[in-house]
Amino acid sequence: MNKRIERIRNEERKYHEACYDNYQLFEEGSWLHKPVKTVMDTLSYFDSNDKLTVLDLGCGVGRNSIPIAETLKTRSGKVVCVDLMQAALNKLLRYSHKYGVSDYMETYLSDIGECNIPDKKYDYIIAVSALEHVESELKFTQVLDKMVRGTKDRGINCIIMNTNIQEIDISTSTELEPLIELNMSTDQSKELLARAFEDWEVIYTTVKSLAFNIERNGREILLKGDCITYVVQRR
Repeated sequence: MNKRIERIRNEERKYHEACYDNYQLFEEGSWLHKPVKTVMDTLSYFDSNDKLTVLDLGCGVGRNSIPIAETLKTRSGKVVCVDLMQAALNKLLRYSHKYGVSDYMETYLSDIGECNIPDKKYDYIIAVSALEHVESELKFTQVLDKMVRGTKDRGINCIIMNTNIQEIDISTSTELEPLIELNMSTDQSKELLARAFEDWEVIYTTVKSLAFNIERNGREILLKGDCITYVVQRR
């Protein structure tokens, strides 16, 4: 791992650990407040499945994987949760016990770029604010290929990723280096997604501008960029 990636990941780890320590899962006041609507809405495509296997790449403390696991109480299945931070996985396991879904969860500590995804294993793969944290464009395309190969027939992938990211110090209006491993343009990201899933049916896609404040090392930072949502189904 080069020094730039290592530095960015250290800063991201500090930011996420502070968020996980200061806010409880599903508590108002942060992005942990509720699961992503598109992720949960897409579950309706599997209403007739008696069994559901799900992969959550970049699962964090379970913002999406725990609500998905709750839907497995009326059928069989498993949610496999992958994250780079052991602290996040530890909290996810505690929350899974709290919400009564620990029997449906598996956790794996891994860099998403190095994660093994067995062929044709999953009905549903989600990657929310995760793929921009791989270390290079090559790793990005490799992970997309593994996601494609790891999806069952008629399975679905739901990708939500940030692009064109800017970070601005609010107190000085100074533009800073974005602390993100892979800061691709929106057009480039869309092109790579379309190429990876060229034989799949696009269920839903959109691009929205985003802007919100975060705190990093005691500084108020304005984070700006685009957010791509890309939901596709294997034909």
